[in-house]
Amino acid sequence: MNSEREWPSEWLRGVLSVCTLRILRDGPTYGYAIAHRLSEAGLGAVKGGTLYPLLGRLEEAGWLEVEWRPGEGGPGRKYFSLTAAGRQASEQQAAHWAEFTTITRALTDGALTTKESTR
Repeated sequence: MNSEREWPSEWLRGVLSVCTLRILRDGPTYGYAIAHRLSEAGLGAVKGGTLYPLLGRLEEAGWLEVEWRPGEGGPGRKYFSLTAAGRQASEQQAAHWAEFTTITRALTDGALTTKESTR
């Protein structure tokens, strides 16, 4: 995937929660690692000023647990893991996002077909 691409910020705001929850389904991890996975997946660089408030909101919703772990040769890290409610929310959000993208894809594919047929 191309992690260098810059997507419109409103698109990222819409998908960041569902993607972050998906990453956390693989097990506890820390913010920098989440941002790295998002970038590697092709979403581009997600800044801490965007990611950490989201993680805070997910924690407040009861979807994440937070644990400080000592660092290996450096400062400690804040690890995030899904709660049972977070796992359920992740499944629901993924299903809703899949439905939403099917609808929007049908619209955008129609626009691409129209554009191609006018050439």
